[in-house]
Amino acid sequence: MSAPSAQPAPTSPARPAGERTSHPLLRYLVRRLGVSALLIVGVTLVTFVLTNLVPGDTVAANLGQRAADDPAIVAAYRAHYGLDRPLPAQYLTYLGNLLHGDLGESQQTHRPVLTDLRSAVPATLEIAIGAIVLSVLIGVGFGTIAAVRRGHLADSALRLVSLVGISLPTFWFALVAYYVLSFKLDLAPGSGRLSPATTPPPDITGLYTLDSLLSGQWQTYADAVAHLMLPTLVLTLYTVGLLTRFTRSAVLEVLEQDYVRSARAKGLPGRTVLLRYVLRAALVPILTVVGLAFGALLSGTVLVEQIFSWPGLGSYAYQAASHLDLPGVMGVGLFVGIIYLLINLVVDLLYGAIDPRVRVS
Repeated sequence: MSAPSAQPAPTSPARPAGERTSHPLLRYLVRRLGVSALLIVGVTLVTFVLTNLVPGDTVAANLGQRAADDPAIVAAYRAHYGLDRPLPAQYLTYLGNLLHGDLGESQQTHRPVLTDLRSAVPATLEIAIGAIVLSVLIGVGFGTIAAVRRGHLADSALRLVSLVGISLPTFWFALVAYYVLSFKLDLAPGSGRLSPATTPPPDITGLYTLDSLLSGQWQTYADAVAHLMLPTLVLTLYTVGLLTRFTRSAVLEVLEQDYVRSARAKGLPGRTVLLRYVLRAALVPILTVVGLAFGALLSGTVLVEQIFSWPGLGSYAYQAASHLDLPGVMGVGLFVGIIYLLINLVVDLLYGAIDPRVRVS
């Protein structure tokens, strides 16, 4: 009797050539980038409309009233910046130039707006990074201590500190810090990024502290750090108060969860429970606040930069608005919109890395 012939193993139907599986994270990124592109177009439209609705004469603001009274000068100025065409045509031209990386020419500095932003953004980024790093270290620490010591003296003291930080107007604290710490006590320089006698380091990243380190100019590095102290301190105070209050609320909410009680009932050390269970779950909402706070530091430091004569994005935005520099204002608005989109994207991606319960769908 012959042995039965071997039957071929069943195979799954072939997948069509055009159908391919993709990683959920990749699909999420593609989807978010598409939405972000539409949002950027929306930001340009809103900024363009609002900028052109501002009352005022851009010719008089940039050239003076005498030049604004000369029809020939006005016609040449409007033709040079394309202001003599209808608004829809101006907007479509702006979008077309934007696709080629051209943000227009500043009516105030007569330089490309992109060049101005490359000079202003690193200055703001320098104080914003220092402020957000200090704020996270101090604010999350204070908030955690206040939550763990709920109802004790430490909790009351830290809640008072956070209340003071949130309540004090930033510009008022900047003026007080400038007067007391710089003018009266001479503990730190009061204005500018460097002392007048100090030569700026080679322009590598635009961050004076990092560029001076990369070029080995230690004296310049020390001078740049000294000038960073006061504006960073002022920006840190408010953000610390915000993060302290929010961290305390987030940690208290997690401490009431059943899995935390179970971990404690199993005899796990308190530090292990706090670091492995409590803080990991509480960091998800805290990340959202940190991202928004960092975006606010990059876009909302106008008064602080003006008080400390800091040549950053806030000062540039103020000068552009006061001179009715339409391309400059639109460039700042576009940059701020992109910053918030990028921060929200990074925060969303970090959710899944911190909390395994969060999945990108």
